[in-house]
Formats: sequence, C-alpha cells, structure tokens
Amino acid sequence: MAIDLTGGLSDDREYVFPAQPDNPDMRESVNAWVWDDGVEFGLPRIGIEAAADQWDTHDIQVNIAFAGGRVLNMYGPRKVHDPLGADGKARVLGAGPLSFELVEPYRHWKMHLEGSAVVTSAEGQIGGWKRGVTGGPTVEVRLELDIRSAVPPWEGGTLLEEAGRVLATQEEGDLMGGPRFEQLSRVTGSLQVDDEVHELNGGGLRIRRAGVRRLATFRGHVWQSALFPSGRAFGLCLYPPRADGKATFNEGFLFEGDGALIPARVVDAPWLRELRPTGEDVSVTLETEDGRTTTIHGESLLSTFAVMGADIGSQRLNLQQAIARYTWDGETANGMMERSSVSDTVAR
Repeated sequence: MAIDLTGGLSDDREYVFPAQPDNPDMRESVNAWVWDDGVEFGLPRIGIEAAADQWDTHDIQVNIAFAGGRVLNMYGPRKVHDPLGADGKARVLGAGPLSFELVEPYRHWKMHLEGSAVVTSAEGQIGGWKRGVTGGPTVEVRLELDIRSAVPPWEGGTLLEEAGRVLATQEEGDLMGGPRFEQLSRVTGSLQVDDEVHELNGGGLRIRRAGVRRLATFRGHVWQSALFPSGRAFGLCLYPPRADGKATFNEGFLFEGDGALIPARVVDAPWLRELRPTGEDVSVTLETEDGRTTTIHGESLLSTFAVMGADIGSQRLNLQQAIARYTWDGETANGMMERSSVSDTVAR
C-alpha cells in the first residue's frame, strides 16, 4: 500500500503568505524539531513566527542542545526575507539568519541557518536564564538541512470526532492557532559550530500553521512524535483536564509504515512535573478506536527550558522542548517532545 504524503490536503496549504495579511491578528509559522540518529546533539525546535501586525520583522527561535547540557540559542525579531522563489511563488519563510524553503509540497523542504548564537545550558535555563534577555558568550553557527517527508500529515482534530468538536467549539481551537498540520520526515545535513562540524542523519517533525492564535487560556500540554527506522511512527497532543469538567483536546495517531494514520487517544501521558534535562521516563500509552492499547517507552535525552512567566497566557508556565529516545515493540528511535505545566505544579 502506498503512502499518500499529501494526506488529501491542498498544495496551497504549503505555500507561505506572499504579502502582509489584512487581518492584524493573522499569523503563520514554519517550525521543526530535528534529531540525529545519535545522542550527541539535536534541535528541539527551530522556527519562524510571522505576525501580521509586525510584518517588517518575524520572530525566530533556534534551540540546539548537546549531550552534557550545552545549549545554543537564537531568539527574537529579525528582518524578513523576500518570500518569492525563483518561480514567483511564495515558498520562502525567512527572517535574519534563518530561512525555510518549500521545494515540493508535502515532500521536500530545505532549511538554512547562519549567524551568532548565545551559549547557555539546560541547567542555566532551569535556574532562570531567559532567552533573548540574558546575554552570554556567543558562537558562530551554520546549519544546512534537507527535510523529506516520510509520513502523511496530521491535521489536529481530523482523526477523532470529539477532538474535532473540541477545537471547533471551545477555546482549545484558539490555542491551536487555526489550520495547522505536522509531518514526520527524514532529515540529512550538517551543523557547524565555530570549527566543530557535525553531520546529521536522522529525522524531524515539521509544522505548518496559518491562522489566528490566542493563548490567554493556555494551561499546559504534552506533545510527542517519532519516526522509526522501519517507517512506523506515532504522534500525539493533549491538554490538561479542564476545571469545568468539559472534554479537552486529546488526539494522536499510530502509523504502521504504509496506508493512513490510525486515530488514537492518549490514556497515559508524561505530564511535566519536574524540570529535569535528561533521563526522565516519558513513556506514553495510546488507545485506538477498536480498544487496542499501545505503550511507547520514552526517555528524555536532550532538553531546553524556558520559565515563561506571563509570556504565554494568564498562567505562569514552564516549558520543556526536548529530544527523547523512544522504543516501540523493541524498535528504537529518537523523536521530539514538548511539554508545559503551570509553575506551581512543577518541581525544580
């Protein structure tokens, strides 16, 4: 059975805005989590957020994490790039040192990064170092990545009826930020830090979002995904239980290496309860609609942190963006993990 890498989505969803949107609340982004097959380094989020009300600049975030805890960071507004490719189509989202270029919808993207990054550490971030605020020594970074999709895209709220209803009728839809999909990929390339050169051969998760996003009621989340050597994959995202007892967003999938995504919901999730850079059990259990349960064992590997305060919503939140090591039926692969929780529920 063949893999439909479009998932039935229109090619138009992959192209970026060619000009500033009329709606000042509109925004779009290209983000990626990228991991090597090894355990020495990874990129637990690198991306661009483009908001219509500040169109001369787009916000970038670059996290590069190394074994031992060293973290390289770029963050903040940068001057925008021309979105038009050589063919006149809007296929480039870029700002300052970072750019993403669409080569073929749902199949192939390229990413380029070249600039100065601040050096910090996961422990330093836990202790209060704030990206974009606290200075430090810098290094020169150059990154070239080739991103080729391997799994159909997952658009949140389209696999489970209840998940779709929650996004359509409750504030969880505002948190998701409008039409959004993510796609697991194989990734190759190279990372150069000053005179250090690291070849990368692994995987990644690429995210495309375009819409209005409102985060005032953000209460935390768990988000995980991985692509295994055999072609099997999984992904999930869920928000904490609501105080009013209503259902909240909870959706995921399993992928057996061909065919379509298999809808699933999370029955046991690794909520963020302590700020620990590595070695934490982050296993997850999913249940498909036929009642079959699958546990994917996980261990945190490389982490970055942000103590966000009022930066997102009305709650004081802690955020972990990480690369984890997952095992499913004896097969092992690296993958991504992002978690957040209200500060008073998290131990340091």
